[in-house]
Amino acid sequence: MDYVSALVPPVVMAVFFIGLVVTIVKSQGGPNKTKEDAAVDAALARAESGPQAGSDN
Repeated sequence: MDYVSALVPPVVMAVFFIGLVVTIVKSQGGPNKTKEDAAVDAALARAESGPQAGSDN
């Protein structure tokens, strides 16, 4: 029975990892895609605009 106790942790981790990947893939796109894209575009625009007025860098 040592082989069962040795195989259980990797199998459990593999199942959770597969579930995580499936969840990530399913959450791509959909109704929130435009909102997420707008947030990323706004963050990129802020990053490309240069240093902000109140920063000491």
